Amino acid sequence: MPTNRFSRLLAGSAIASLALSGCAGSSSGPQLPAASFVSMQEGPGEDYVVGPLDELTIFVWRNPELGANVQVRPDGRITTPLITDIPAVGKTPKMLADDITLQLSQYIQNPMVSVIVNKFAGTYSQQVRVIGATEKPASLPYRANMTLLDAMIAVGGLSEFASGNRAKLIRFDKERGKQTEFALRLGDLLKKGESKANVMLMPGDVIIIPESAF
Repeated sequence: MPTNRFSRLLAGSAIASLALSGCAGSSSGPQLPAASFVSMQEGPGEDYVVGPLDELTIFVWRNPELGANVQVRPDGRITTPLITDIPAVGKTPKMLADDITLQLSQYIQNPMVSVIVNKFAGTYSQQVRVIGATEKPASLPYRANMTLLDAMIAVGGLSEFASGNRAKLIRFDKERGKQTEFALRLGDLLKKGESKANVMLMPGDVIIIPESAF
């Protein structure tokens, strides 16, 4: 009898351990469609929006003295010759060029202005943030056709105690005004090379990687 009782206890412990390990190694929530490791046909992303600390070149045709190389201030504004504190953040380079053109038209006839972004930071809504159990959590500037694998390479992969298959992606849906959580399988992607675990990212995505409970 004692032997049978001990056997039942061992069997129960084994089943409980399997159940717990299954919970720790899998994710719940809606799944995103798989992305190719190398896109067969790449296209442009959304129009780039100027962010704080971006470095810009303002070029005014035939009036080089009115141009400038400037960095967008933390308050989102820039200053150029003849123009003080013009808002830049949240505008595309074309929109900002149009605003500068309008301001300069008070001083010269038919100004032709171009805005070139030399160094990119982007707005927070255009960055991809990776936090939690990774080698170097970071905010990454989003680029067209960016995938989950691209982001994980940029942050150095998972940390030693990461529970990659319990990771999740939080995405804000502008049309519905809601955020949605998607399950990720980072362990399968990075440790097993499971191609179906690679997904496309969008500007503003947040990737959260928990640590393993044991």
